[in-house]
This record gives sequence, structure tokens and C-alpha cells, in this order.
Amino acid sequence: MVRRDRLRRMREWWVQVGLLAMPLLAAYLHIPPPQLSPALHSWKSSGKFFTYKGLRIFYQDSVGVVGSPEIVVLLHGFPTSSYDWYKIWEGLTLRFHRVIALDFLGFGFSDKPRPHHYSIFEQASIVEALLRHLGLQNRRINLLSHDYGDIVAQELLYRYKQNRSGRLTIKSLCLSNGGIFPETHRPLLLQKLLKDGGVLSPILTRLMNFFVFSRGLTPVFGPYTRPSESELWDMWAGIRNNDGNLVIDSLLQYINQRKKFRRRWVGALASVTIPIHFIYGPLDPVNPYPEFLELYRKTLPRSTVSILDDHISHYPQLEDPMGFLNAYMGFINSF
Repeated sequence: MVRRDRLRRMREWWVQVGLLAMPLLAAYLHIPPPQLSPALHSWKSSGKFFTYKGLRIFYQDSVGVVGSPEIVVLLHGFPTSSYDWYKIWEGLTLRFHRVIALDFLGFGFSDKPRPHHYSIFEQASIVEALLRHLGLQNRRINLLSHDYGDIVAQELLYRYKQNRSGRLTIKSLCLSNGGIFPETHRPLLLQKLLKDGGVLSPILTRLMNFFVFSRGLTPVFGPYTRPSESELWDMWAGIRNNDGNLVIDSLLQYINQRKKFRRRWVGALASVTIPIHFIYGPLDPVNPYPEFLELYRKTLPRSTVSILDDHISHYPQLEDPMGFLNAYMGFINSF
């Protein structure tokens, strides 16, 4: 009898806790996104939008060196945005006539439809559509990419090699710290949970907050080059814009796409004839040294490689902007 009363009281206590927690949880799940910092607000204000199949895509387009025919298009990584390039942006404008970057669909200030089947193929088509929108579809383009953007660049390269009408004409390609080989890619625990969480994924994306995000992202930076709290808030603000945290699980399906289309995308790189370069932060836990670099050099013997300082990790353009920029300029000036 005593045991039964104790169980009843425990059940009543848990019911009360649940009733108290529900409004708190409801309030938490509807917390508005953080305000944009002055720097991030300025980045958004200086950019523009174009429409792709009814969806708004954010992009930056700066005019640099007058009289130069050179154009560079920057492709950002997961889960961040075109703002990843801000530390090297001015340096690029001193070398190129046009410096262009976009937020992929589902990222940054671009639309983040849900439900939606996000794919590398669609992102590549958006890059092509942007260049048509800018009247640059017949110009030779230098591609500079990072992480997720490397995979998009691989698809663009495949289309270019197929000589398909309306595709980009690629002059050169520079990749950086992207998981271009599924077999050497080591996704983070949170990425695995969201990618394969099934019915749990929508719950996990709603429960994600700044603390979870920052704890998950910080380890992919080097020990001496980790972002400040304000920089992490800028990244989180870009994700939370347009409820982007709710589409992260859908965006992560690119990992499965990369495995499925390995032959197509790695094959495009392996048979490349244009100048190609790789800038590598060797402390990267996602694409670990030396396994990744050994496979890269074996698969792409014609490619040149720049290895940055041994404490630079997965975000080299943010961790060592000067080293990254010097490596890229060295490559661009070599042909």
C-alpha cells in the first residue's frame, strides 16, 4: 500500500513538472533569431537578391580592379554562408575585376523552404542561374570553394566537362578543406545525428540553440584560431535567419548524395584539364591528415597543393586569411 502511494505521488509530481515545463519549452522553441551585428547587417545591406524558381537567393557582387577581365566566384561551406569570405574579400578585389559570392539555398540570407529536397544538383543550377542573371554566362570563371562548396564545384566541373549548353566555362578551380572523398570524410557527431535521426531530426533541429551550435562547431577550428563569441553569434544569426535551423537535417543529405554520386564527382576531378589547386588546413578533424591528402595527391597528381601552418584547421580562410589569400594568389598567378 505504501509503495503504491509512493508511485502515485511520483506520477503526480512528474505530471506537475511536465505541465510547468510545457509553456517554458513552447516559449523556447519560438525564441526569435538573434539581431544581426553591425558587421553582418552591413554585409546583408551591401548585397542583393535574385529569384530562382520563386526563391530568393542572396549574393554579393563587388567590382574590383578596373580593366581586368578576371572573375572569381566563391562557394561557401556548411553550415555557414557567404560571410565566411569577408576576411579575404578586399584582398580579392585587388586582383579580380568581379568578386561574386552567394548564399546557397537553405543558407544565410537566402530562402530556406521546408519541406524541400535540397541537393547539390540544385545548388549548382543556382550558381549557373546567378551568372546568367549577372550576364556572365559566357565569361571564363575562376571558382574558389570551401567544404560544401567543394562538392557544388565538383558538379559544376562535371557539367563543364560534358560541354553542356548554358553551363559555366571554368577557367580554374581552387578547393579548400572539403570532403570530396566520402571514404576520408569524418562528419561531426551532431551531423551524424541530424543526417540519420529520422523522426528525431525535426525535434533535434528545434532544440538546437547557440550553446549546442557553438560547442559543435568550435572543435573544427584550430586551438589558436577559434572564433570569438561574437563571430560565433554571427554564424548562428545566419543559420537562424528564416528559421534555417529547421532545415539543417535536410541540407545534410548532401553527405548521402556525395556517396551515391562519388564516381561522377570524383571522376570529374580526376580527369580535369584546367588548373586546379587545393588549400589545406592540416589540423582538420573532418578531412584528417595524412589520409585525406594522400588520397587527394594519388587521385589528382596534376593538382598543386598549399598546406597551411600545422595549427590551421577546417576553416582556413577564417583562421589564416593572409596565408589563405597568399596561397590562392600564388596559384592564380601561376598560369
